[in-house]
Amino acid sequence: MDRAIATPLGGYVTAGFEPVRDVFAANFSDDVDVGAAFCAVVDGVVVVDLWGGWRDRGNREPWTSDTLVNVYSCTKGLAAVAVAALVEAGELDYDAPVRDVWPELSAASGGLSVSQLLSHQAGLCGVRAPLQVADLYDGNAMSRRLEREPPFWVPGTAAGYHAVTWGYLVGELVRRATGESLGQAFRRRVAGPLAADVHIGLASAEHSRVADLIGPNRARRGRDAGDAAAGRETGPQDDRPRSPLHAVALANPLIRPYADACSASWRRAEIAASNGHATARAIATIYGALARGGELGGARILRPETVAALSEEVWGMDDDLVLGSPMRRGRGVNLNTRGELGPTRAAFGHSGTGGSVGLADPERRIGAGYVMNQLWEGAGPKSRSGRLLSCLYRCLDVSGMP
Repeated sequence: MDRAIATPLGGYVTAGFEPVRDVFAANFSDDVDVGAAFCAVVDGVVVVDLWGGWRDRGNREPWTSDTLVNVYSCTKGLAAVAVAALVEAGELDYDAPVRDVWPELSAASGGLSVSQLLSHQAGLCGVRAPLQVADLYDGNAMSRRLEREPPFWVPGTAAGYHAVTWGYLVGELVRRATGESLGQAFRRRVAGPLAADVHIGLASAEHSRVADLIGPNRARRGRDAGDAAAGRETGPQDDRPRSPLHAVALANPLIRPYADACSASWRRAEIAASNGHATARAIATIYGALARGGELGGARILRPETVAALSEEVWGMDDDLVLGSPMRRGRGVNLNTRGELGPTRAAFGHSGTGGSVGLADPERRIGAGYVMNQLWEGAGPKSRSGRLLSCLYRCLDVSGMP
């Protein structure tokens, strides 16, 4: 049977955005998508809310409007919003030395600031001792490991992607400042006020609606097969030779998409760098609020000046020591560097392993989220999310919306 006919599709688009639905459908028929969702909010109005395909590897359980999926490093950008809310409340200070809050962290002894830690400058992109995936489920033990770990570079002098350790470093700061875990702070300060279906640490009662992840080794060959690779986080720039720190940050431990990241233990744990579970609608809602200066539907999560501080460039176009190429960064969010967050340079957000993306564009007042269960290429103009975003912007230009 033709896959384009067999694949169930749901949701809606407002008038003028029908081409986005066509691109979304083509990601199933012409590319590798098995199950996915895409949502876009423009100046507070949902203009696209689509979902489709299957949430299991056997293509038996249709993806529905409330299907959750692990969004890997998209979690970082969402968690950074909770940290920004704590900064606004005076419970943390971007400019303060980390050692004032966490004196036991040896890497912070030289004056590493909270802002530098958030922007991957701590020098703790991983640990030297071999880890098992089960080690990641004990956040307290991971924080103790990081306290003792010598940094891989002088903290504050360079940036290198803290793929997994970012969550424990930031989470410990939040716990010491507030007594809450980062997942709890996120739920209370961000997801709760916006009624956004995002979870950092997923209750067992919600596991039944989570999609299975499918590794790149099981993907159908799509039109961008030549660009696909397992474990990509950030798209085309990964074509450069890998840094020696890449394995430290991204392969210790090696996290298997199905055997590990679909386990009940993974879903319940708070791994605030990489195990958020979300719908596309929820991601678009949070970033849609940020795109409007921190308010959506009468709920304000941040003031405009706090959004500006969150998305201010604190690291520019110098090469990332882990990724081997530049990545502009704000305070826990990535800033659009090579079109991985759409066509507007002002956009900020985060992508995740295998293709998930969340972004805010304050110039066009857009919040968008794309999630999927088939891991393939990262974000970028030619990716599944990139084609959706390009089409969205073309429709906006034609419609005359901001």
